[in-house]
Amino acid sequence: MEDAASFLLLYVVYPAWVLAGLLDWACHRATGIAVTSGIKENLLHWLMYAEIAVGMLAVAFLEINAGVLAVVLGVFVVHELTVYWDLDWSTIRRDVGPFEQMVHSFLELLPLASLGILATIAWPHGWDLSLRPKEQPFPLDSLLAAGGASVLFNALPLLQETWSCLRPRIPASPAPR
Repeated sequence: MEDAASFLLLYVVYPAWVLAGLLDWACHRATGIAVTSGIKENLLHWLMYAEIAVGMLAVAFLEINAGVLAVVLGVFVVHELTVYWDLDWSTIRRDVGPFEQMVHSFLELLPLASLGILATIAWPHGWDLSLRPKEQPFPLDSLLAAGGASVLFNALPLLQETWSCLRPRIPASPAPR
């Protein structure tokens, strides 16, 4: 059961999550985040990325037990509060259309799906709240591929978003007379 759950996390849920993050960035770009909601929304995206990284690192390197479930649940709750903050800020400043809303649905449900899958792994360990390194870590090549995918398809696009928000705007020159 644990092997099937780990497979689902590594090769189904996580890639879907990375793809959803990339699609979200594309939506931000298409709606002109740099000139609408700007750097504040971008910084909220970085905050959400960092929050999720805490949960991902816990899952990647710690034994999956009630302690890790508590960490992941905490990350999920904090992330949802940040999502609310982000939407409260951005929806009045730029169009968050139906497609982007669907992408957001995935970005919110995939962590919840991960929590459910992790619960099936943690169940046999009972209420063990200790945080300790994995006895059988995920394969190194899988961890490197997952980290590389996150950097390539999420962090670099976020960096581009930051750059576009910070880039000085040069007003159009007046038409020649």
